[in-house]
Amino acid sequence: MYLTTLSRTQGKLDGLLAAMFEARKRIFVDLLGWNVPVVAERFEVDQFDDPHAVYLIISDKAGKHLGSARLLETERPHILDTLFPELCEGAVPIGPTTREVTRFALDPRQNARQRRRVRDTLVCALADYALANGIEAYTGVAEIAWLQQILAFGWDCEPLGLPRENGATLLGALRIAISPETPNLLARAGIVPELVVAPQPVRYAA
Repeated sequence: MYLTTLSRTQGKLDGLLAAMFEARKRIFVDLLGWNVPVVAERFEVDQFDDPHAVYLIISDKAGKHLGSARLLETERPHILDTLFPELCEGAVPIGPTTREVTRFALDPRQNARQRRRVRDTLVCALADYALANGIEAYTGVAEIAWLQQILAFGWDCEPLGLPRENGATLLGALRIAISPETPNLLARAGIVPELVVAPQPVRYAA
């Protein structure tokens, strides 16, 4: 597996970023039926996909998207504070060391075992990225089934309020505290990454 960290600049939609946005369309629009923007009938891109967003992308050797996640600065508009603040019993957590994890995506063309391997690798990559970049907490919004999985990953994670109905599903918000102990907590819960290499050192798009 290959791990690349990218930011979108100058409106570029090529390479791994294009593969990721195409995968997001297959997952969130075609498979899950979300009512979210689609560009050129191929790419799921919303208002939060701006130059401030950071993407962690897992790919294979040929550059095929396997899984990805988007990180948003919480001092800027993000999903929890803009669209779902009512999911928090208290104030929405924000700050320079807090990021929101959104669009956690596992390519559906993989089988269940492959998706599990990519999921675990991506979760561990999120923890490693946080520790390397001074991030102390992640927040997120998730449908109830995914929320329950996240809470069971073994890390220091807590709901921010009671789940609420959103159409035909329940949505909840959560906060994940990140510390040097987080990788060990994940490992104890069986969340173990595949060996990950980068085509080049983990990089940002120019």
